[in-house]
Amino acid sequence: MTLRSSLLLRLRSALQRLFGVSGWQSMLLWSIVAGLLGTLATELFRATLRGFEHLVLGPGDSLVAMARALPWWARIAFPAAGGLVAGGLLVLAKRVAVRSATSDYMEAIVLGDGRIPVTQTLVRSASSLVSIGTGGSIGREGSMVQLAALAASLLGRVFRFPVERLRLLVACGAAAGLTAAYNAPIAGAFFVAEIVLGSIVMESVGPILIAAVVANIVMRALPGYQPPYQMPVFPELHGAEIPLFALLGVLLGFAAAGFLRALQGSRALFARLPFALPWRLALGGLAMGLVSVPWPEVWGNGYSVVNAVLHTPWTWTLIAMVLAAKLVATLATAGSGAVGGVFTPALFFGCMVGALFGHAAQALWPHAVSAPSAYAVVGMGAFLAGATQAPLMAILMIFEMTLNYQVMLPLMLAGVIAYFVARSANAGSMYEITLRRREQQDEQLRLRALHIRDLVQPAQTVVGPEADREAMSRLFLQHPVKYLYVVDAQQRYLGVVPLSALGTAAAEVRAADLLSQAIAPITADTSLGEALQRFLEHLGERLPVIESAANPVLLGVAAKSALLATYVRLSEV
Repeated sequence: MTLRSSLLLRLRSALQRLFGVSGWQSMLLWSIVAGLLGTLATELFRATLRGFEHLVLGPGDSLVAMARALPWWARIAFPAAGGLVAGGLLVLAKRVAVRSATSDYMEAIVLGDGRIPVTQTLVRSASSLVSIGTGGSIGREGSMVQLAALAASLLGRVFRFPVERLRLLVACGAAAGLTAAYNAPIAGAFFVAEIVLGSIVMESVGPILIAAVVANIVMRALPGYQPPYQMPVFPELHGAEIPLFALLGVLLGFAAAGFLRALQGSRALFARLPFALPWRLALGGLAMGLVSVPWPEVWGNGYSVVNAVLHTPWTWTLIAMVLAAKLVATLATAGSGAVGGVFTPALFFGCMVGALFGHAAQALWPHAVSAPSAYAVVGMGAFLAGATQAPLMAILMIFEMTLNYQVMLPLMLAGVIAYFVARSANAGSMYEITLRRREQQDEQLRLRALHIRDLVQPAQTVVGPEADREAMSRLFLQHPVKYLYVVDAQQRYLGVVPLSALGTAAAEVRAADLLSQAIAPITADTSLGEALQRFLEHLGERLPVIESAANPVLLGVAAKSALLATYVRLSEV
């Protein structure tokens, strides 16, 4: 251990003794630091992105406003050139990658040791900055959260945190990044707990919540702060409208599933193209640029468009055309491999589909339903719940954005319905870690539901009651076993012939003469737990398996090694 590392370890121990706290309690204090660093990293990326946009595209309040001020050819050229440069940076990121490390903060928390490579992350973030800053139709929250997690990872590595606490510290940084991006501390904390960690345990959620709160306080104190979405006042609903929100949940569940499948298809299509990565991103940028010629609203993450839909009257035809154009632009940008989030585009699509649904409801019942903006707000949460497979986080996020209790009932109803509809459609999730965890959970359920029937192997040491000494001796020589299984003509289990009994038997002896009940068989419907207990009582490697006590047909043998291997797999998933 170096002198510097030793000094840092002593400093950490001295701080813990000074405040009289245990290791896990000290995580509450370190989460404050992680929240602060995560917020600063997020704001640094935001400010750098804003400066890059103004440098390249000129003045403007949003990317959509900048795109409108550009000539038609520039709307095509900038995204294509940006994709080419961003792709080159991704190639560089692969070259500087550390083979044993993962650059994704989710994998670093769940599968890795919490160590996020610095150079690769910074280069990938630069690629994301170029893609977004030249109009790419993706969210900037992905790189923000990644950089916030990197800041927390560096903090833990400097102070030599053990792996388990380093992972938790990285989770605190990620929660701080999401909070700073969306002004939703509770949702930021539950995003990490629900999607990344996969569980809500106070030992981990406590520090994450503190980091999110600190991030929100620091973000609000920074100059020029304003929340990304300006939510309208949510109206008081009538009971007759509740079925409409349930129907909206069904619609958005299918819409989320369709979006995820389209995104998977777009990525597969670009991956099959015979071009290098920079040219694939350039092609995606070109496609997005062509779409933006008539519809500049597709530029960027869609904040300004969502705010416009929520606060100004849009015709249903305009909403439908912008929605279709944005979908094509997002699939082209994200599918080509550009680094960025699809979290914000998911909110965009939910808003637009919800607004369309609201227009349709008003056309049918003009005086009985709320304004389309109410359905747009609920649509944001419902689509997000279906696409992320994290309904609790989605509901809390929209509630924090509106701070209106009136939204909770329709939001919970539509969000939960959308979640189950999307899950039933087997479209997956926006996050690979969620799919991996679900596969592990399904495998655990499958293994726990196994019975000994599922582990039965053919029995090779079986004889009939009339087997002579020579036949039995031949089987004992061929197989390293201590018992032969005896069955009748209907393959019903009768007992065993011990090797020790055969050694002292007469030459004309038959299997029936040496029959023993030294080994009781187990039935096919015996659970793995009961079978394990039987093996603990039985010193051998195998036990005979019969169909049932009433029908003792020998099915084969169960091996102790196979049973233990199943338990090992159960503990690993």
